[in-house]
Amino acid sequence: MRVLHITSGNLYGGVEVFLATLVREASAAPGMEPDIAVCFEGRFSAEIARLGRVPHVLPSPRLSRPHSVLNARRALRDLLQRESYDVVVCHQPWTCVMFASVIRSAGFPVVMWVHMAGDGRHWLERLCQLTRPDLVVCNSRFTAERTAAWLPHSAIEHAYCPVSAPRTSFGVEERDELRRSLHTPTDDVVVVQVSRLEPFKGQHVLIHALTMLGDLPRWTCWIVGGAQRPIELEYLQRLQAMARERGIADRIRFIGERDDVERVLRAADVYCQPNSAPEGFGLTFIEAMGAGLPVVTSAMGGAREIVNESCGTLVQPGDANAVAHALRGLVSDASLRNRLAAEARHRAWVLCDPVQQMRQIQALLSGVVANSPRLERAQVLNVK
Repeated sequence: MRVLHITSGNLYGGVEVFLATLVREASAAPGMEPDIAVCFEGRFSAEIARLGRVPHVLPSPRLSRPHSVLNARRALRDLLQRESYDVVVCHQPWTCVMFASVIRSAGFPVVMWVHMAGDGRHWLERLCQLTRPDLVVCNSRFTAERTAAWLPHSAIEHAYCPVSAPRTSFGVEERDELRRSLHTPTDDVVVVQVSRLEPFKGQHVLIHALTMLGDLPRWTCWIVGGAQRPIELEYLQRLQAMARERGIADRIRFIGERDDVERVLRAADVYCQPNSAPEGFGLTFIEAMGAGLPVVTSAMGGAREIVNESCGTLVQPGDANAVAHALRGLVSDASLRNRLAAEARHRAWVLCDPVQQMRQIQALLSGVVANSPRLERAQVLNVK
């Protein structure tokens, strides 16, 4: 079964990590061959190429420029005629709005993968309702429940993201070397957050909470994520100013975009991301847990399906005091960190074991192919 996954490709976040994992873990589902198409080249397309599967690049469409949309649709139509795919998947509403008409006219059902738990009010979600996807695959039960409310006529399924096991060894020497490169004492407790630089990810709440830990010695915070848009650069500058004003700038490292997030997580001790709005799933929580980090995050959205008392702490959204209390306990108590770390690794594997999740995804998409009008027509032609 050949699957074409279409995504924008202009930013790098959870969607792109998920798609890269589909390519990397393809051997876990031998009957499913993933192919990637992007509309914008950048970090994601380069990563897919490094994994040995050069993505198809469609002309970059913008809804404000109708001719660019027509060019992109024409290129996708030509690709579908040239290659033999069994199913085509649009990732996120933007891609579905752009290409659903081409996919349906080529005889494929419209499949959309939803990675963010919207409420149907965004203009792209409203346009997406007009396309009436045949199948919507969501990244969590939470996302599926919210999506069903604004796409009531579509079949809704959910599948957790596969997460690769650590790909390299990482010993004490490597850990200490990475810490030194980030100007961090090797015996500090490192609190880390890895995410897009967007206010709802809660970096400002984390800094507020860390201000209350000024009396505690031997901790450092790493905030990982590069500004990809002007609004994200403005937010980064506000965060840096906040750290200076609160007197903890010397204990916070803004380390920007990294292509070695796995190593960064394995060199840290605690993961904290106090969201102010819900994640559809929270892939970064699974990655952190897989690296053996207890997690502190907000009790909302997909995080409630991932984090429990065995591996971390859920706090009320926006409650910096609760975040500070949770971090104080973890920074001060190595035995607590170690106990939660062991459970975190196990829970990450139970939820997102790549073999199990890749096979579930294969089963979902195989079901679409089996019920596709395109397949039915092909069978009729074969009989004739």
